Amino acid sequence: MTPILELHTPRLRLRQWRDADLEPFAAMCADPQVMRYFPQPLSRLQSAALIGRVRGHFNEYGFGLWALEHRASGAFLGLTGLLNVSFDAAFTPAVEIGWRLAREHWGLGYASEAAYACLACAFGQMALDEVVAFTAEPNVPSQKVMLAVGMQRDPHGDFDHPQLAEGHALRRHWLYRARRAQWSGI
Repeated sequence: MTPILELHTPRLRLRQWRDADLEPFAAMCADPQVMRYFPQPLSRLQSAALIGRVRGHFNEYGFGLWALEHRASGAFLGLTGLLNVSFDAAFTPAVEIGWRLAREHWGLGYASEAAYACLACAFGQMALDEVVAFTAEPNVPSQKVMLAVGMQRDPHGDFDHPQLAEGHALRRHWLYRARRAQWSGI
């Protein structure tokens, strides 16, 4: 597949990562509020390693988690994109959609706008039949984004995340699906 280097919306640019993104990305990933539905905030080194893994995914598959930028100001907002699910579950192999935005950019519709562009790419340019999303059960903000972009909850697919220990407060995850044949965005 030809690599998909950028996507655009009226307000946003989903682009390849730059070295200058590390500082705002690390600050975002160190914010306990941003990371409240993840096992823990990330150190600067862990954030750098995550960017490295994202770049590797792009190199291998031609798509991944894009750096999210405001088109008018050039401000780094976070990340949004598509990636192969990295663990075994009843619904894998699968491509998932994900996002993470810095707190100062919450509530402005950026996550939904970027996620919608990713789904349009997945079902159009990539010709995928399905994209999944999942999040910890208490993560209502992400669940709202999933619904806003036309995904449907699959309660039969809910699962205990295999990378979180038994008894971890975030282990139970809800599964959402979007299928090209039913998605109204393309």
